[in-house]
Amino acid sequence: MITQIEPEELQARLDAGELTVLVDVREPWEHEYCHLNGAVLLPLGELDEGAETLQVAEDALVVVYCHHGVRSLHGAAYLQGQGVAKVASLRGGIEAWSTRINPKIPRY
Repeated sequence: MITQIEPEELQARLDAGELTVLVDVREPWEHEYCHLNGAVLLPLGELDEGAETLQVAEDALVVVYCHHGVRSLHGAAYLQGQGVAKVASLRGGIEAWSTRINPKIPRY
């Protein structure tokens, strides 16, 4: 079972300075169009190659996101299978982030 995190929960973590690694599993053109600050781009199709490049502190939560939250579930499951202990998928993706947290993030 993959944990999902609500946009409001993620915002609270970021505001509190809790160790959080943001992983964007969308395509490069999507990331270029809009993304969360500090996110690492690892497209889902390249996650198996790029996962080893992730620098994750032991107590950090890895939050995977995509457009609507479907690809991120797959990405989070993959990372969990690779031994990342604390991983979650952003429920609703960047679309939910834009509508619920930061309307300045363009929607597409």
